[in-house]
Amino acid sequence: MDTVYDAIIVGGGPAGLSAAIYMARARFHVLVIEKEKMGGQITITSEVVNYPGIFHTSGEKLTSEMIRQAKAFGAEFLSADVTGLELEGDYKTVHTSRGDFKALGIIYAGGAHPRLAGFTGETEFRGHGVAYCATCDGEFFTGRTIFVIGGGYAAVEEGLFLTKYGKKIIMVIRGDDFSIDSAAVEELKEHPQVTILYHTQVEKVEGDSAVRRVVLKDRKTGEETVYTADDGDFYGVFVFVGYAPENGLLQGKVDLNPQGYVITDRDQKTNIDGVYAAGDICVKNLRQVVTAVSDGAVAATSLEKYLGSQYRKLHMKRTYVKKIEPKEEPKAEAAKAEEGAFLDDDTRGALKPVLDRFEKPITLRLYKDDSELSYEDEKLLKELASLSDKVSYEMKNAEPGLEHTISIVRNDGTEAGLYFHGVPGGHEFNSFILAMYNTAGPGQDIGEDNEKRIAAIQDKKDVTIAVSLSCTMCPDLVAAAERIAAASDKVTVHVYDLAHYPDLQNKYNIMSVPCLIVNDKDIHFGKKGVAELLDILG
Repeated sequence: MDTVYDAIIVGGGPAGLSAAIYMARARFHVLVIEKEKMGGQITITSEVVNYPGIFHTSGEKLTSEMIRQAKAFGAEFLSADVTGLELEGDYKTVHTSRGDFKALGIIYAGGAHPRLAGFTGETEFRGHGVAYCATCDGEFFTGRTIFVIGGGYAAVEEGLFLTKYGKKIIMVIRGDDFSIDSAAVEELKEHPQVTILYHTQVEKVEGDSAVRRVVLKDRKTGEETVYTADDGDFYGVFVFVGYAPENGLLQGKVDLNPQGYVITDRDQKTNIDGVYAAGDICVKNLRQVVTAVSDGAVAATSLEKYLGSQYRKLHMKRTYVKKIEPKEEPKAEAAKAEEGAFLDDDTRGALKPVLDRFEKPITLRLYKDDSELSYEDEKLLKELASLSDKVSYEMKNAEPGLEHTISIVRNDGTEAGLYFHGVPGGHEFNSFILAMYNTAGPGQDIGEDNEKRIAAIQDKKDVTIAVSLSCTMCPDLVAAAERIAAASDKVTVHVYDLAHYPDLQNKYNIMSVPCLIVNDKDIHFGKKGVAELLDILG
């Protein structure tokens, strides 16, 4: 008989990770399946200050510790796209892009995704004035008038953040007041740059290559107000109107409320025995990390009781998963950083074991010019090479289009088709290290299906990705594109730090990152995983 898990958890956000920690700590055989990035949407949040007991952290750090904790207790993790669920009967089946998996119980923690506001022009101007992440895109609207749509937690927090960039922030709220009551609301109301319009909605946005005209409608009187930008000016429109549940796999299988959220009892149980739900996918009043992890813990402990009854019913003998005792990893010995070094001692220590896994030598080639960027790149490459005998670096005079550009070169001397224009710092540093890892091997495991799809690419694909080093969503797209390029001679990836390439920004009128351009014409915005990117590449 094939392996049957005690529990399969669909979704690797805080709710799913919390459930995994509780299930694995009870020594059940647990598999967590996530289609995108383990950690969920909170990983794009750079500042978390309201999680009890953690004074200040980022979403990435918080969830990475949850993952480490779950693995230490013996939980297994799989990166795959769940394509179907069979939930009736004693054994549940989860169909994925990497095969089928069976379990006695399921915890569904698929979460929710940002909801579109639905006004005319929203899709057309996405990335050209309409945005959904203030951290990623706020800087593009420095000195402009910015409309913020929504009256909840996200809208208030992001509205305050955008006061750092916009000369004027216009809050557009459908109701008669904000939907929350907090000190942040009062701060927003008292801010001199902020205007608040209640019982108002955006009817449409218009323009050419950017948003030049915004039409608002008073929901009580029906009166429309038109904002028209001065010559050469444009607007930013940031949408924060809540989330839509990721319920496609559940429709027709478990009970949902009219808004599409899963109905559960106090034990997080759905209407189907052995099937539980946790996190933002559920009917609830507050969608925050703290409530997600609570849901996960409740779902896990409830499922534990169900599993006990199933073992007795099916006359099965339970096997206990061996706990992986956490132990202190020996600190990697890396050369200490000199004063003014690009990499500090902690970063060097973290990089050393990663670089030691490289299977083949690679060379980091810098197309050098006389710019400050080239000087910083040279420092970085020199320091990386000092950490591993598998990494070397070389200088080459810049060629047109390759000024202050790093290229990763394979062991046979050929360029891997992975280029970074600028200095890969900030959030892009990790994706740059991943590009090195994927070129040197063993590389990230992306599943047999994706490997076959990469091998099937026949036509040349020139991929340009515009990023901001402060963007928390950009690295996912960069890592996916570079993983594909590392495995295919047909795909070339050029990553640009948009702060240093205004001509690129103007050419494609980029007002949101990440921006993906395929073969100089096909433009997409937002983060993408390997499978999604392969869909685009055909």
